[in-house]
Amino acid sequence: MKLFQDGDFISHAGLPLQWKLECDAISDDEWRCIAKMIMEHQTTPFSKAIGIPRGGLKMADALNEYASGNEKDLPLICDDVFTTGTSMMDFMKENFPDATAAWGFRWVLFARKNSNVHPYHVKALFTMPN
Repeated sequence: MKLFQDGDFISHAGLPLQWKLECDAISDDEWRCIAKMIMEHQTTPFSKAIGIPRGGLKMADALNEYASGNEKDLPLICDDVFTTGTSMMDFMKENFPDATAAWGFRWVLFARKNSNVHPYHVKALFTMPN
């Protein structure tokens, strides 16, 4: 399986894409390294990492090594790839309907657009240029 795939794909939000990252190609050891990289920037403790199915599950497993376990700390919601934010917002509405837009911590491995200006308060380890 290749990480970088060229072709015609449809995003979670239904948008046509001409390429994608296939994060199923990332090994468990690589996810542990990615979590370590994220933790260089996630300086506030989080209670637990919660992965958005299905792309964020491996990332959450790796990030939970760093979780405080303290329920007073907010959770960290994660996913592999951020395209439009649809899967992030759908997940938040379904699982945390009373949460504000800035509630908790949100991380993705890769953002297809600059997520730093996105209203969902998502941080991306890697992002496309503006």
